[in-house]
Amino acid sequence: MARIFLSPPDVGPDERELLLDAVDSNWVSPLGPHVDAFERELAAYVGVGHAAALSSGTAGLHLALLLHGVGPGDEVLVPTLTFIATASAVIYTGATPVFVDAEPSTWCVDPALVDTALRRRVKAGRLPKAVIAVDLYGQCADYDELEAVCGELGVALIEDAAEALGARYHGRAAGSFGRLGVFSFNGNKIITTSGGGMLVSDDRALVERARFLATQARDPAPHYEHSTVGFNYRMSNLLAAVGRGQLRHLDEKVARRRAINRRYRAALADLPGVGFLPNAAGGEPTNWLTVITLDPAAAAATPEELRVALEAADIEARPAWKPMHLQPVFAGAERLGGQVAERIFTTGLCLPSGSSLTHDDQERVIATIRSVLAGSHQVPA
Repeated sequence: MARIFLSPPDVGPDERELLLDAVDSNWVSPLGPHVDAFERELAAYVGVGHAAALSSGTAGLHLALLLHGVGPGDEVLVPTLTFIATASAVIYTGATPVFVDAEPSTWCVDPALVDTALRRRVKAGRLPKAVIAVDLYGQCADYDELEAVCGELGVALIEDAAEALGARYHGRAAGSFGRLGVFSFNGNKIITTSGGGMLVSDDRALVERARFLATQARDPAPHYEHSTVGFNYRMSNLLAAVGRGQLRHLDEKVARRRAINRRYRAALADLPGVGFLPNAAGGEPTNWLTVITLDPAAAAATPEELRVALEAADIEARPAWKPMHLQPVFAGAERLGGQVAERIFTTGLCLPSGSSLTHDDQERVIATIRSVLAGSHQVPA
């Protein structure tokens, strides 16, 4: 039997057609007509005015912070339950991340804790330069509350929508919240360019500045003139061609992941101790990854025991994100709360969720899980 991967690329003939077009036209270097078209098409999908195609989502987060003047001596509030890129981008600027716990109802950053942290810092006279909210596992954060407090206090809100292209919150598309949104097109995301990202905003000046910084900050001149330090962060025309082909089928890919999530819930919810990432009120998640939780007081196995059993069956699964405040690289960092994120990490397991997952392969995953959690499977030592 072939190995079942967690979230592999799902590529079709449109990507091949557009990629060959880029090759045949000899637009194989960075920038080109497919980059311009990909920016327009993605911005239109998200419902924002402007977009800049970049080499990665991490590059987008880095630029988003720089565009808001974040630098040494500043603080940025960051969810502790996230992939490290969210926090690393803060470190790139020389600023300090302050980690904020998740809320149980969404697993995204807790807006009440964000509110508390910001108001305490107002009184202390050291308001953070920015708040980054992460749309975790394809589910949007509570932007009603986050936009309200950040707007009131004048703090930049940046949306890390790396995992959430295609999601919505009260009818608005992921990526359209705050002043800037950032997407990732890494190989395991809902759509991929193999590597790449996009920064989006309604603020034309911010996006134009991002493009300038992302192309080595070259000033207008016939020679190479630089008055500031920039970065090599732009997307190539080849990757943009792949992204355009992927974007054509985004809604289908999201629909498939949602169907996979529904099937897991229907097939596993009766097992003792099994839970799932909650669906937020007013949200329409992409279900980028389906995450189950195992209550240690009721489940027949731990998440690690289940992961090992799945691996023995040649099925890839992965623990939920390890909180940033538990990462050795951030030892001693300031945090607000953390218990919710720690519980999700110790009880959560991500299941194969790619849009190319076949019905038979999902049945194989489900059968393996049921054999372990129903007690009929010998858990590997």
